[in-house]
Amino acid sequence: MKKQNRKDKIGLEKEQEESEMGYRETYESWLNNPYFDEATRAELQAIAGNEKEIEERFYMDLEFGTAGLRGVIGAGTNRMNIYTVRKATQGLANYICKVGAQAKGVAIAYDSRHMSPEFANEAALCLAANGIKAYVFESLRPTPELSYAVRKLGCTAGINITASHNPPEYNGYKVYWEDGAQITPPHDTGIMDEVRNVTDYASVKTMPLEKAKADGLYQTIGADIDDPYIAELKKLVLHQDCIDKVASELKIVYTPLHGTGNLPVRRVLKELGFTNVYVVPEQELPDGDFPTVSYPNPEAAEAFALGLALGKKVDADLILATDPDADRLGVYVKDAQTGEYHSLTGNMSGCLIGDYVIGQRKELFGLPEDGAFIRSIVSTNMADAIAAYYGIDLIEVLTGFKFIGQKILEFEETGKGTYLFGMEESYGCLPGTYARDKDAVAASMMLCEAAAYYKTKNMTLWDAMLAMYERYGYYKDDVTSITLKGIEGLAKIQEIMNTLRENAPAEIGGYKVTAVRDYKLDTITDTAAGAVRPTGLPKSNVLYYEMTDGAWVCVRPSGTEPKVKFYLGVKGTSLADADAKSEALSKAVHALIDTMM
Repeated sequence: MKKQNRKDKIGLEKEQEESEMGYRETYESWLNNPYFDEATRAELQAIAGNEKEIEERFYMDLEFGTAGLRGVIGAGTNRMNIYTVRKATQGLANYICKVGAQAKGVAIAYDSRHMSPEFANEAALCLAANGIKAYVFESLRPTPELSYAVRKLGCTAGINITASHNPPEYNGYKVYWEDGAQITPPHDTGIMDEVRNVTDYASVKTMPLEKAKADGLYQTIGADIDDPYIAELKKLVLHQDCIDKVASELKIVYTPLHGTGNLPVRRVLKELGFTNVYVVPEQELPDGDFPTVSYPNPEAAEAFALGLALGKKVDADLILATDPDADRLGVYVKDAQTGEYHSLTGNMSGCLIGDYVIGQRKELFGLPEDGAFIRSIVSTNMADAIAAYYGIDLIEVLTGFKFIGQKILEFEETGKGTYLFGMEESYGCLPGTYARDKDAVAASMMLCEAAAYYKTKNMTLWDAMLAMYERYGYYKDDVTSITLKGIEGLAKIQEIMNTLRENAPAEIGGYKVTAVRDYKLDTITDTAAGAVRPTGLPKSNVLYYEMTDGAWVCVRPSGTEPKVKFYLGVKGTSLADADAKSEALSKAVHALIDTMM
């Protein structure tokens, strides 16, 4: 036994030694290879004495996952830079050529982050060098418009340079397929394989910008996409009559949080007739430093500090904030009784918009027999209650709006199912099928329209929210996360998931676990009967605990950040009861986390 242990130890030491040699060798090659530009080599020279930093930058290639790339900007294989962007694009180009789809081109958009225009340009020139035409937006644009552009231009794929709401040191690279949704099977794994197969950075193709333009392989786009995109949004309006009647009485505060939403959100609201839109001046202009917030996340209270101050000053009815790539919307609404502003979670605003869209469609046109409300598995069960009330299907999909997009495509291809609304808890929804990603521009528009509609009924949006609680039940949902960075963090995240998978809790916070869904193993286990059935969804490293009294907890590693996320939901008999139950369950979840740290 001792002999075996010694052997294992020697093996581990050898493995560690090889790993160290690997990242060291890669670092030296970047440092000395003239292929890499002088600024890159100078940045690497500056960390010559910092072994941990060298390891962190070079111990692995920045992983191209199902959401593309996302990482800290800087020199190294595990960083976002022009070379890792080129490498990813070469892999994408190889896949496009492999499936014979190179003739249709690729649309490219980018946000306000540092290096976004540069990364977009590098991606375009790599595609062009591979004989694939790139359609590049002239300046920053929101994510949903990129999704729309892919479909409008009939492209094979789309690339969006954004790190969404991550801190300013991050950037990212998202890939879309021809349906306008982010890549799903089989294209995601196919592209990932091709990216992994690109091992020599110097072999990646590129070409000069002027030659790409001269060869018809680089085309700038702008108003030719903006105008039809805005036109598609305006088609979704259900009550222009209500807007015309009361829009001048509504006061709206809006902040783009230094991102892409400023122009499209203001434009669509203005064109519909909303005249009292106050933009937070300190957060109006694009700025990759996001100087007014620690990170530009509309889920965070600090993102609304300036908006709330302006809202109180002008007596706003609602306060809106979009994240840098304008796919997610945060909202505060005024309580007319108290004068206070209530924050709406993504679940609350999603249900508020969804209920308005579906309810008014029913009233105006009737609903199709195969109508569907689609939500992610970690979103609120209030969506289920809304679907039941209107007699439509409720469809669950994995976390990630691309799976909602995939369902829309399935409806189109099979002729079975009519998309009415889709949402996820992370402040994202889509009220139409013109795009296949969540759209905060459209959500802002629909929420303002709903505010106008309810105003004609002498109701505020907060009144409408309270009416929904009365009708559907007092659902309360929350999410907490733990951040675990670096190599050690990745290992700890895996350990937490393994621990929970092997030792499912029998109860959490006094709620008995009645069923365990393991999406990685594709099983739903009834804890009382022991019966096992499949989840019916693609495999994913997610655990979901169904519990008594309508409560639930779900655990999953984040796909975009070094975090483990814990989602939870309860149903109360009143707002106060739901708040108390949610707080108690949240404490129990934190206690569970503590046992694993």
